[in-house]
Amino acid sequence: MSERTSESSAGSEPEFLVVPDPDEAVPAHRGDPPAEQRAMVRSAAVVDRSHRGVVAVPGAERLSWLHLLLSQHVSELPEGTGTEALILDGQGRVLHHMLVSHVGDTVWLDTEQADLADLLGYLQKMVFWSKVDPRDATAELAVLSLVGPDTARVLAAVGAPVPEGPYASAELPGGGLVRRMPWPGPDAADLLVPRAELTSWWERLTAAGARAAGAMAFEALRIEARQPRVHVDTDERTIPHEVEWIPSAVHLAKGCYRGQETVARVANLGRPPRRLVLLHLDAGDEELPITGDPVSRDGRVVGRVGSVTQHHELGPVALALLKRSVPVEAELVAGTDERASPASIDPDSYRADEGAPPPGRAAQLRVR
Repeated sequence: MSERTSESSAGSEPEFLVVPDPDEAVPAHRGDPPAEQRAMVRSAAVVDRSHRGVVAVPGAERLSWLHLLLSQHVSELPEGTGTEALILDGQGRVLHHMLVSHVGDTVWLDTEQADLADLLGYLQKMVFWSKVDPRDATAELAVLSLVGPDTARVLAAVGAPVPEGPYASAELPGGGLVRRMPWPGPDAADLLVPRAELTSWWERLTAAGARAAGAMAFEALRIEARQPRVHVDTDERTIPHEVEWIPSAVHLAKGCYRGQETVARVANLGRPPRRLVLLHLDAGDEELPITGDPVSRDGRVVGRVGSVTQHHELGPVALALLKRSVPVEAELVAGTDERASPASIDPDSYRADEGAPPPGRAAQLRVR
């Protein structure tokens, strides 16, 4: 268990909440976290992510039905491909993030375990007369992630298909699927294997040369790649633009889904109020900040801490959502009390507001 803060109403003090570690159900490491990270960069490592929730959506109308609910364009998603997608609330704020694979006659969605019940409940509530039958498939399939430049070689060595291209997916011999991923490392693949064969698949992958690794190593590379994690790097106010989920999880030319009006308005008329950045922490021997802690500048809160890690090359780093007005050279403090750490923004993670304004905003300025 770990403490984190959540922003309350304007002008009030942050409230500290005790929340479970989202990865506490799987091993954090396999004995040497830095070496596990290096294996992900130099060769290959496999991570147990079997705590992920999995939803199966079979049925003749699976694509057209999901197209009305998700932020991504999936009405013509070819078999053997995949993507990322969100479900938003009516104000365009992020509720759920999922990875999507269309394999055989089923669309598979995998998401955070803590979100599974709410996501499945929402999908089942929206079935009406559509020819779909969403179900909880977590007891059927478990997720293993293979990360590193040797990913294709390891897949081939265990007799698995080697799909080409981001999110390309294929059925595994004996059931399940493999999906190529563009993150968290130089090359990666998720294997959704029959849960009853999880140990067997783990042994096959490690025997083929993949180093056994834990969730800490996977998270370190995800943070370095600036890939947000829902409910860790997002809060109850986050819209997709703030964490760069456009275009990977949102199709701007697609309409007819909940929250679409906010997505279109921000894209066409302005810029989001916050941005996701990578922070370098000067923590020394002090305790690192934790998810939800404030980020301050000159004593004023300007953002919140998301994911935090010890990276094998970068040292202590974190993702943070900061107000858009915070300049890249700002001197910041991440955390509070005994875990306050001087912090600086990695300039490569900072998307400066340059160039022409969005089309809608440009039109407004011309009228004025």
